[in-house]
Amino acid sequence: MDPGYRDFATPRQLEFMDAIEKHRSAAEAGRALGVSAGAVAHSMTGLRKRAASMGFAPGHFKDGVAPGFKMGKVTVQRGRLGDVERTWERQSPDAAERERFLREFVEELAQRAQGAYEPTPAPVTATNDVLAVYCFGDPHFGLRAIADEAGEDFDLNEADRITRAAIDRLTHVAPSSRQALLINAGDSTHADNSTNRTRKSGAVLDVDGRHFQSVMVSAKAWVYAAERLLTKHEQVTVWILPGNHDDDTSFAVSMAISMYFHREPRVTVDVSASRFRYLRFGKVMIGANHGDGPKPKDLPLIMATDRPEDWGASLFKFIYVGHIHHDTVIEVQGVRVETLRTLAAKDAWHAGAGYRSMRDTRVIVHHRDYGEIERHTVSAAMLGV
Repeated sequence: MDPGYRDFATPRQLEFMDAIEKHRSAAEAGRALGVSAGAVAHSMTGLRKRAASMGFAPGHFKDGVAPGFKMGKVTVQRGRLGDVERTWERQSPDAAERERFLREFVEELAQRAQGAYEPTPAPVTATNDVLAVYCFGDPHFGLRAIADEAGEDFDLNEADRITRAAIDRLTHVAPSSRQALLINAGDSTHADNSTNRTRKSGAVLDVDGRHFQSVMVSAKAWVYAAERLLTKHEQVTVWILPGNHDDDTSFAVSMAISMYFHREPRVTVDVSASRFRYLRFGKVMIGANHGDGPKPKDLPLIMATDRPEDWGASLFKFIYVGHIHHDTVIEVQGVRVETLRTLAAKDAWHAGAGYRSMRDTRVIVHHRDYGEIERHTVSAAMLGV
């Protein structure tokens, strides 16, 4: 294989490449590594597709189409005698291949994570009467901002640092309760794939690093968050909601967290594809949605329709929403719908458009009989920004 593929390979794929080079065939490489030849070949095919999606596909014109792409429009230029002088091919990523690649990435990530975590003892002082809800609006891991044009610097390392620091502070001030809910309200990563464009509008995104790095750093940060919550709470539920920036990646991050904690009965990760999440705690009902679809005022009726039994059994109803990056609260027939700020900085476009929201995150404490009883806010300024 072309040595340029090494820049796009995972550590396991680098191991396969070295073995193939040493043993001269996938079959021999598989024997040396104790895996099947099919597993080696399948991994190398995935590598070629990943590299092609990032613009590296050496020699693909020999076969007509780059790995993971499909042929589109072909323009042919003919000479005066009708002979073909040149052609222009338009190839685009194949949707099925893109989905297959994402699932293969998740599977590989999960295999590497399995067995990494050992169950830990629950805190002995946890109370059954309160639920701590940790609310994070739109983290945007992978967003790149430069102070000269956006007013402040922000990158992947800063997103990781500020998220972990916020979790440390929030778990310090939150009460020790039996149950906790960690809500990531969507847009966990700034981009959903290596094209670095939003899916619906095609807007170009300012990104830091490669997409797979954003996925890995984001997943590790939320694993860290869940581990910290386990020091204060007996049971932890994790919601990584899909947003308009991370429709597919949100699922990958959820699966990575789920597989990391697959032997930890105290952690539950919601890996459903739904854009709406719900939980009932005594007389309290919690809902969440990213906010790029239905308007906030319409969410209470959707909650009532989706979960009629929980709706009827609860007196206090709350819905947490991301997407708009600033605080708003409306009350619709007794349901409090609250939009969340983000800890992420503004990118150049939003700074230029005049957006100036404050940056923070919070933990909201609900009593099973009385609804919300307290909240604690951690601002970006408190975290050294």
